Amino acid sequence: MTHSPTTDSRAVLSAMYTAEARYLAAGGPGTASFDHLAPCFAPDVVLHQAAGLPYGGVWRGHLGLERFFLAMSDTWSTFELVEQDFLATGETSVVRTIVRAVSRATARELTFPILQTLTVRDGRITEIQPFYWDTGAVARACTP
Repeated sequence: MTHSPTTDSRAVLSAMYTAEARYLAAGGPGTASFDHLAPCFAPDVVLHQAAGLPYGGVWRGHLGLERFFLAMSDTWSTFELVEQDFLATGETSVVRTIVRAVSRATARELTFPILQTLTVRDGRITEIQPFYWDTGAVARACTP
């Protein structure tokens, strides 16, 4: 993917989700290059994950996102975006995603919704804040 100068939030988000799917299909962290996904994000991007998740915390910058994807890969053997609805698109966008995931540690399968707010400025994502329906269920599914 080459970075497009578009500032249309929906186009930016669609490009990011497409690039993310390609990144993961190519082997993801440790195997695939993050270079095709990086242009979707501002260099100082911030990702906030709920503290109760196995990959909880605040992840900053491109290096932080690469580390986040590695933590996700360590947690889930499968993490599939089954359904997505773009509920609002603007500088702050809201996306509802239904996820089907399989825990690497327990082989338990879990299907759950995530609601994300994403901030887009100057054609790049600057901030992401996912809201999980039940972080406890995610933690339990990932705990042997």
